[in-house]
Amino acid sequence: MHGGCMVGIAVVGAGAWGKNHIRVFSEIPEVYLKYICDKDSSKLSLLKKSYPHTTMIERIEPILNDPEIKGIVIASSAISHFPLAKEALSSGKDVLIEKPMALTLEEAKELVGLARQNGRILMVGHLLIYHPVINRLKELVDSGDLGKIFYIYTQRVNLGIIRQDENALWSFAPHDLSVILYLFEEKPITVSAHGESYLQKGIEDVVFLSLRFSDGKMANIHMSWLDPHKIRKITIVGSKKMVVFDDMETSEKLKIYDKGVKNISYETYGEYLSLRFGDITIPSIKMVEPLRVEAEHFIHCITSRSQPKTGPEEGLQIIRILIAAQESLKERGIPIPIAEFP
Repeated sequence: MHGGCMVGIAVVGAGAWGKNHIRVFSEIPEVYLKYICDKDSSKLSLLKKSYPHTTMIERIEPILNDPEIKGIVIASSAISHFPLAKEALSSGKDVLIEKPMALTLEEAKELVGLARQNGRILMVGHLLIYHPVINRLKELVDSGDLGKIFYIYTQRVNLGIIRQDENALWSFAPHDLSVILYLFEEKPITVSAHGESYLQKGIEDVVFLSLRFSDGKMANIHMSWLDPHKIRKITIVGSKKMVVFDDMETSEKLKIYDKGVKNISYETYGEYLSLRFGDITIPSIKMVEPLRVEAEHFIHCITSRSQPKTGPEEGLQIIRILIAAQESLKERGIPIPIAEFP
């Protein structure tokens, strides 16, 4: 039995991303990582060497019945997210679920309802919201420093890992959608998506997604696992300044460009808008691992019973957009109103 100040945690799913959760939670002083659960016993055998004091288990039932376990981290395959989260919430456990929280709107709504009904924390692993650079971007947008925001575009591309259980849209878009919703604090009205399946029939390797907002703002996302470059980039264009977050940069991750357009009226041919080319500012931002921040936030929510920054309602909104985007993909890119998926 561990001390009352320790929070008992179980991680379900010991794949590549699950291992990151295992590492991070094992490093938090107030966490007792009691279980690692995976159906693959060979993965568990390897992990036992690094985590000798953690119980390796192939079934989730003993975890659900253990009163010492306060929180369950679900980092298994996307298709298993809903059934595992449903069991965990029904057993009175708080849940941190990797994105996407579910694969259908009905499933996502059921999880939100279960969390509310049982008074449980349901936190979605939208990792970028815990990134120090994204928090600085949020400050820049909210302060009006960038002026009126015109549009944002993001690129999340690389060569591999090619998935068989989800397309590039479901694999990559939750990251950027969570950031766009966080920065804009408003819901898009329509989404359109174009994509193609080149490597596996029916599973899009490349997707271009476009969101439109009621005030004219636009957001575009390019995602692919079939690209020669590894790019993780977000560009925001405002009337006063423009900003680029390049997560592949080691030190200069954020650049603020003092460039803009003076909105002067011009009536006759030969008069032009006045463009401003100013300095580039590279702010100093203290880097901490976003996954560690996310994990500590989950523990804080468990102990304080406060709602997470990336809660179920935000997760639900992202599922709505993904489902509308999937519909648009099927219809060869026609804009789909998100209100069609209440």
